[in-house]
Amino acid sequence: MTKADIVNEISTSTGIEKVTVQRTVEVFMETVKKSIIDGENVYLRGFGSFIVKQRAEKTARNISKNTTIIIPAHKIPAFKPSKSFVYKVKNNN
Repeated sequence: MTKADIVNEISTSTGIEKVTVQRTVEVFMETVKKSIIDGENVYLRGFGSFIVKQRAEKTARNISKNTTIIIPAHKIPAFKPSKSFVYKVKNNN
């Protein structure tokens, strides 16, 4: 499903114009991105959480040059679905 599909689905379900729905979806995504960039987690009850994970420094190998490199500690965005969401996906037979 693409963003356009989501906009169409919401527009059809609610009767709101596609332009308004598209703008709302865009603002929602920008708000989530900004929060994650600022280090704030976003919690959507019954859906899941957009969280910032901290990765520790680690040693890796460059196979082509046969050398070791150090990958510094860094943060990455992640999504953790709610328990009810995971249950529904697992039991959708």
